[in-house]
Amino acid sequence: MSSHISNERPQPDKVLTDIVDYVLNYEIKNDLAWKTAQYCLLDTLGCGLEALTYPACTKLLGPIIPGTIVPNGAKVPGTPFQLDPVQAAFNIGAIIRWLDFNDTWLAAEWGHPSDNLGGILATADWLSRTAVASGKPALLMKDVLEAMIKAHEIQGVLALENSFNKVGLDHVFLVKVASVAVVGKLIGLTRDELINAVSLAFVDGQALRTYRHSPNTGSRKSWAAGDATSRAVRLALIAKTGEMGYPSVLTAKTWGFYDVSFKGNEFKFQRDYGSYVMEHVLFKISFPAEFHSQTAVEAAMTLHAKLKDAGIATNHIKKIIIRTHEAAIRIIDKKGALNNPADRDHCIQYMIAVPLIYGRLTAADYEDNIAADTRIDVLRDKMTCVEDPQFTKDYHDPEKRSIANALTIELNDGRILDEVVVEYPIGHKRRREEGIPELLNKFKINLARVFAEKQQRNILNIALDYQTLVNTPVNEFVDLMVI
Repeated sequence: MSSHISNERPQPDKVLTDIVDYVLNYEIKNDLAWKTAQYCLLDTLGCGLEALTYPACTKLLGPIIPGTIVPNGAKVPGTPFQLDPVQAAFNIGAIIRWLDFNDTWLAAEWGHPSDNLGGILATADWLSRTAVASGKPALLMKDVLEAMIKAHEIQGVLALENSFNKVGLDHVFLVKVASVAVVGKLIGLTRDELINAVSLAFVDGQALRTYRHSPNTGSRKSWAAGDATSRAVRLALIAKTGEMGYPSVLTAKTWGFYDVSFKGNEFKFQRDYGSYVMEHVLFKISFPAEFHSQTAVEAAMTLHAKLKDAGIATNHIKKIIIRTHEAAIRIIDKKGALNNPADRDHCIQYMIAVPLIYGRLTAADYEDNIAADTRIDVLRDKMTCVEDPQFTKDYHDPEKRSIANALTIELNDGRILDEVVVEYPIGHKRRREEGIPELLNKFKINLARVFAEKQQRNILNIALDYQTLVNTPVNEFVDLMVI
């Protein structure tokens, strides 16, 4: 005998309304958030420019139908493409994430909040060009920074206490949710329309993490975020037509997200939405490496110098102990063959071996020609990861959010070198004063990969001055970065 199921339309889930009310009503007053967003914008775009030097990335770019140019469409920095906002979001999102060098957020779930810039910048640029063509004012870059801060916050706060990786879902799911919320505001959705849009993001089928883990690790992890932020723009535009949403998408018995995809558990929240995530976001400044390994690579660079000064070759190493945190072991502790660059940049042993041998770690060091160096795998086989419970505790502590790693080398003659411990990477909030000059230098290097000297100067004159940047029309800023 079947039980009665009510067909009364419920009120929207609180998770949906909290996101929407934050996006529509919250005023960002913290100067640190605004300034950090400026640095985040520059770093994120710079990462995209570096990716343009990799054919594996550029083969995915451009319009779906070759040769298509969209009047008043969004332009893709570093390219000649002018596209509809959905495809432009994919293009921008793909180049941003390709080299695993943009910002990071680490909590119960991991991710890269600047992935949302793909949808944000594409939408803001398209809206601005369309407005100008109609004699109306463009959006300003301050609108882009505001959307970035709020997208960071949505993605990051959802990630604080909720592990999507533990149920097999990829973190780009949170990019879709955050992007649809802020893009929806940019295109002028009403509160009800925006609730509908966010519900559509939750009701979508979500990406599996298959492409991030052995034995299937592959390059989709480099364009998955572009796909997610692009889908967000599409869903926001669908909601703009008046298309209905699904108010109990999370809580509906049997058919809702919680029951289908989250083992029946509801989301937990550590804090209200504000600007915490942008203020505390982690920048990848020195190394294009999965963030749980950043401090390990820094420690390896220190040990490389010590070995070099002592005249000790890496073939004299007997054993390396990696004292680390639980998340690093779960994600990047890999043995056996590494099949491609996407496999290698998620292997802590590889990311330690290269700097020990060469004294560097660049994006090019994940390519096949470097991986063919037999010394790398010999060193990898000598490494053992050991969890330090205190490192794991400090990783989750909201006042610390450390990403600690420590390396100890034992030599063949029995000598044990002093352990090198690095708790906070240079991109951490606790090292901002040290890190920002290096971040800006990284941006300048990336500009020089694509643009002539005069164009670099024109970009820097606007990008580095906060007041000039925030008051620059979006379309004019993007025009500075096209070829």
